[in-house]
Amino acid sequence: MSETEFDIIIIGSGPGGYVAAIRAAQLGFKTAIVERAYLGGICLNWGCIPTKALLRSAEVFRTMQRAQGFGLSLEKPGFDMGAMVARSRAISQRLNDGVGFLMKKNKVSVIWGEARVTAPGSVTVGPAKSAPPKDALGAGDYHAAHIIIATGARPRVLPGLEPDQALVWTYFEAMVPERLPKSLLIIGSGAIGIEFASFYRALGTEVTVVEILPQILPAEDAEIATLARKSFAKLGITFMTDAKVTKLEKGTDSVTATIETAGKTQTQTFERVLVAVGVVGNTENLGLEALGVITERGLATIDAANRTNVAGIYAIGDVCGGPMLAHKAEHEGVLCVEAIKGLNPPPMDRLMIPGCTYSLPQIASVGLTEQAAVARKRDIRVGRFPFLANGKAIALGEEQGLVKVIFDAETGRLLGAHLFGAEVTELIQGYVVAMNLETSEAELMSSIFPHPTLSEAMHEAVLAAYGRALND
Repeated sequence: MSETEFDIIIIGSGPGGYVAAIRAAQLGFKTAIVERAYLGGICLNWGCIPTKALLRSAEVFRTMQRAQGFGLSLEKPGFDMGAMVARSRAISQRLNDGVGFLMKKNKVSVIWGEARVTAPGSVTVGPAKSAPPKDALGAGDYHAAHIIIATGARPRVLPGLEPDQALVWTYFEAMVPERLPKSLLIIGSGAIGIEFASFYRALGTEVTVVEILPQILPAEDAEIATLARKSFAKLGITFMTDAKVTKLEKGTDSVTATIETAGKTQTQTFERVLVAVGVVGNTENLGLEALGVITERGLATIDAANRTNVAGIYAIGDVCGGPMLAHKAEHEGVLCVEAIKGLNPPPMDRLMIPGCTYSLPQIASVGLTEQAAVARKRDIRVGRFPFLANGKAIALGEEQGLVKVIFDAETGRLLGAHLFGAEVTELIQGYVVAMNLETSEAELMSSIFPHPTLSEAMHEAVLAAYGRALND
């Protein structure tokens, strides 16, 4: 093959794209990946990783403020916003460089520029606005039997709430503030909104979160969301649910929001506003419409093997729908490439995809919520175990938390797990593995969990579902 001929071309180098490229190379495909801005996509550069770096700084600062409770003496703690942001950006750059290394290691060609699919098997790449990495291929016409769209998503913009990068932010601006705002309005209480609410509140900003639905964290189990709301409120975050921001009036260094709730209208002024109402897929300007690729509400329509309706064109990750999570995109990338190879991988079960919110404290879940299980008319058994009865949580000074599990009453099958508390994003995978292995309640109850660990709460919750909790 020539330098412009490949077996697989992947458009977009986010978690889905670069993982798909690596798996394709492992399977012997000559592979190229097209990127227009930065290797690693939004996740590594402006999403998952840098936000967690900022949240870690906030968590350490919060612990510093509680030093006396740990028997430690510490003069008045402080922080340097510029240094926190610089650390976050440095971590992103390190991982960005790491993706570049992985592409070279796996002999994946990097093509730098704006891609457009001009015909099945053909991609035209135009110039990029950013400087290319060393050894990257440039603008030109490229060909491959298989083209995978992995272009990700961008912040959703609502009429009248358009961001301006100064007073009204998206998560891009929220990650690199020049200074700490005294007050912040966050529109939307999904994972992005709640994570930034935790970060800014921990540093002292007065935070108000407006959610159009009755429940914050709408995708979570209602009991967990209610517990989280009470915990966040104790930290000083103000919530307005069943509420809607209808207008933003910008001043010199502040924004006045008109908020409708319970049939009443009020105005409040904030230094900054963060619009966190979800994301939309990047399907525009790729040539998909001209090729007849079916999209619905801006998302590519795919089958179980991530094939679109046009032969040779596939889609993975955020661009083909939720849950819009990096690990879902990575898994789809592997499945897509393995299907192209003819390995017939098992289809992805969306109920087995864990969700994590890195708030302070954290939230993690997998499978059915209690309300979803009831709506499906499942006969269920529910077990709960609080962190305040867990020795490790008490020793850590992290007593706020709950583990909740939902079983099928007849079969003992684990249907869902929902956790709130310290480090639960690290614990949830235990339940994910159990669900994938179709582990029964009997096997979970007979498993030995190490002491003292937070994971003991997972075991106790299972026991509680069957009236056998030992420490509550």
